[in-house]
Amino acid sequence: MDALIDFGKILIPASLVLYAAYLLVRSFLAKEIELKKLEIRSRSIETVLPLRLQAYERMCLFLERISPQNLLVRLNPGPVPARDFHQVLLSEIRNEYNHNVSQQIFMSESSWELVRNAKEDLVVTINEAASEMGQEATSLDLSKKIFEKMISKPDSIAHALVEIKREIQQTF
Repeated sequence: MDALIDFGKILIPASLVLYAAYLLVRSFLAKEIELKKLEIRSRSIETVLPLRLQAYERMCLFLERISPQNLLVRLNPGPVPARDFHQVLLSEIRNEYNHNVSQQIFMSESSWELVRNAKEDLVVTINEAASEMGQEATSLDLSKKIFEKMISKPDSIAHALVEIKREIQQTF
């Protein structure tokens, strides 16, 4: 019986010391893991931040390039049939969009939705204007009709630009 009491006198303090050591090691490892996570997060922010800024920059440039006042002036080759100019406009918008579509992974869903809607609104407006053109209509006639239609609608391209700029200011 004395042996059992002596064994208990040794076992209980040893268990307490072992438990205290376990708590210290666990606390130390938890802090180390948290530090590693912060380090990884800061490195990823250093990597992703320039890419996100570039994505916003590229989408602002995309919206500027497809805005009717820039698009129609830049692409109008002179007096060509409206149906040919219509195809040139749609092709340019599609190419610009496809060139920048990968940027959506760096943008918020709401900003990307605004960009996509602005592009779709412009395509619809161009298609509506083209459908109202006669066979003899020129690119100048189509351009005028597109401007007329854009004046009567809310400017989704300008709205998207404002919202993207606001998001950039809030995020960065």
